Amino acid sequence: MVLLYDVQLSQCPILASVLKIGRIPPTSLYRPIIDIFLMETSDLLRHQIINSLMAQHTEKVADAAINLWEQTANQILAIVGEVGFDSLYARSVFHTRITFPWLAAGALPPQSDQRFAGLKMSLEKQTPAQANEANRLLLINFTDILSSLIGEQLTTHILRSAWGIDASDKAGDDKLLSGHPKELKNE
Repeated sequence: MVLLYDVQLSQCPILASVLKIGRIPPTSLYRPIIDIFLMETSDLLRHQIINSLMAQHTEKVADAAINLWEQTANQILAIVGEVGFDSLYARSVFHTRITFPWLAAGALPPQSDQRFAGLKMSLEKQTPAQANEANRLLLINFTDILSSLIGEQLTTHILRSAWGIDASDKAGDDKLLSGHPKELKNE
């Protein structure tokens, strides 16, 4: 058992493979990289928001997922345009298919009203629990990529705006994080 800064490499297989394949000696220079690999997803507010929203929808998961994605797209399209959004979405699907290979892949339809048709069909073919988990991971992958480009605060602000979560409502934050978020806007 190899220990790296009091962390077992078996707890982080990605890091273990990087160190093994790249023959990178574990030194203190790599501590920031190690911290990234070991970061809990629940540490980020946007991940907590996503987890809470996914916990809300246990039936009609595909419809709820498409609603979230359409609200997200409306906000992101204004910033990065259709090509930018489609690129972010395609990359997120690519990463999510590692865990959920049944998730629809391929080019997005050019019609904006059909943008998530493949996702909806993929989710409808799965159990509600599987569909919910796949959509949760897809949203997390999407927001992780977006956050790496525009920053954590702006990403969280955009998501709150898209999903109708008032940032100034501290009571709303408490409800959200306790598993009882505000209702999503039906736009």
